[in-house]
Amino acid sequence: MTKKSPSPEAIAAWARLVRVSRQLVERTEDALKANGLPPLAWYDVLHELAEAGEGGLRPFELIDRVLLAQYNVSRLLARLEADGLVEKLPVSDDGRGQTVRITANGREMRRRIWAIYGASIAELLGARLSAEELRTLAALLGRLRYPPTSD
Repeated sequence: MTKKSPSPEAIAAWARLVRVSRQLVERTEDALKANGLPPLAWYDVLHELAEAGEGGLRPFELIDRVLLAQYNVSRLLARLEADGLVEKLPVSDDGRGQTVRITANGREMRRRIWAIYGASIAELLGARLSAEELRTLAALLGRLRYPPTSD
């Protein structure tokens, strides 16, 4: 990577992106808390496990799909299991391995979190930008991802 100084425009865009992202997440977390629901990290894990289907995911696969550090995922999985939202199953071809699968209670919790999370997305983003602006924003952010995506 070559060392270059960022342009003033890049600095302004970076600062705004980081601040707005933090504000949107904080407001969504506040809405979840006000409704007696767990934080977004729970939804992220439950969503990935639900999308994986009955086969579930190995913990290392889950770590690759969520925005949490490995040690946070381990702690969160222990909490979700204690609350009956996920179950850990042994992997037949790996004596030490486990598969994590969402339970019916986990699916219900995911649904409850989404009711508030989805409403937050609608209020904080969907109500403030037109459909065309949302498509443009999604495309621009996709170009910032690594690797870039066009979806």
